[in-house]
Amino acid sequence: MHTHRALDSIFFRRSSLAGLLLAPGLMAGHALADGFVEDSSAKLTTRNYYMDRDYKDDGAKSAAREWAQGFILKMESGYTPGAVGFGLDVTGLLGVKLDSSPGRSGTELLPVSASSGRAADEYSRLAPTAKLRAGKSVLKVGDVSPFLPSIVASPARLLPQSFRGAYLQSMDIEDLTLNAGYLDRINRRDSSNYQAMTVASPNRRFNPAAESSHAAFFGGDYQLSKGLKLRAYHTTVADLYRQEYLGLLHELPVGPGVLSTDLRAFISNEDGSAKAGKVDNRNLAAQFAYSLDGHRFTLGYMHQSGDTAKPYISGTESMVISEMAMSSDFLNPKERTWQAIYDYDFAAAGVPGLKTRLRYLRGDNIELPTLGGADLKERELQMEIGYVIQSGTFKGVGLKARHSIYRNDFAAGAAFRDENQTRLHIDYTLALW
Repeated sequence: MHTHRALDSIFFRRSSLAGLLLAPGLMAGHALADGFVEDSSAKLTTRNYYMDRDYKDDGAKSAAREWAQGFILKMESGYTPGAVGFGLDVTGLLGVKLDSSPGRSGTELLPVSASSGRAADEYSRLAPTAKLRAGKSVLKVGDVSPFLPSIVASPARLLPQSFRGAYLQSMDIEDLTLNAGYLDRINRRDSSNYQAMTVASPNRRFNPAAESSHAAFFGGDYQLSKGLKLRAYHTTVADLYRQEYLGLLHELPVGPGVLSTDLRAFISNEDGSAKAGKVDNRNLAAQFAYSLDGHRFTLGYMHQSGDTAKPYISGTESMVISEMAMSSDFLNPKERTWQAIYDYDFAAAGVPGLKTRLRYLRGDNIELPTLGGADLKERELQMEIGYVIQSGTFKGVGLKARHSIYRNDFAAGAAFRDENQTRLHIDYTLALW
């Protein structure tokens, strides 16, 4: 019954949102319709997601295992005519529980009651965003989802995570993309409410209860030449930490293939009253990849120095070379991480839509004084296969299976536990207009 009510709710919102988009066009007549309505679009994405964390240590909880269905209705208007154009985007999101129990909740697919450990039957949110365009600059105010080195809105669960604030992107200068923003709240991927931002604190790295009033960022990407891009960003999460980022991306034809270089440097320190505790981290990484036909071979190394781990906003991702790892972030104090990846796109063999990945990460030299001491280690083997159906009735349906085997020698009570993890999801996006 809860599922039917939830579905009715999102389709009721869909009708209401369509009215929000169409009403301004009707009131303003043909001039407004030329941009605001005529250039509008809408799409509905469905995601069926199963996640299984099978723990292999002696912790109290033997598994976190849940299954859920997500719906993401995204409506985007065009812009009103003129030198300065106005528009409105609205996103409706709904997550529905298909299977869970208090003994195995906590995958972050669904909100969980702190008192009972029981996952919600459904959760939803409505996310409007006003936008303004002048030239090649766009200002968005409301629900925003930056995907930048130090501010990454996480797409890794049932529903995407976002922020409340203002986000400006400008491409008015040739070869230069500038980004700046002010964020005062976060909407987590398993929540329907905006909350104050905190710093991610697995393995007791920082004070997880310390809250920030806002985060601000600015920086840009400069295309120096066809194969060379430079990136620089500054981010402040008020009274928690500040972070500088420098990056270089380069592509060079070598023999029959292409050699890609990816260099990243993050320098982090505490900010203001340092409510989360001391922050002192330098994260340096180099990654090299060689692409040939459908093959891509990647080798990477990440080195951390300073007295603490690298900070990032809780509930988001960190865009280091271990990004999107399944079982750990490989960002513990003093950690050194090696990574090897093999990707293959079967389009090169005449099977478009089929892709595979094999990834291995190993971290050592970890210092966790209260969770095992010094020179600790962790490792993760990750396997992935995905296929997007290319034709027929189910054209566009994407299926992805991911599996990881993760082990460490941390003491009991660590956030990252020995586990075998499986994620399965089916995604489909339908263009409504």
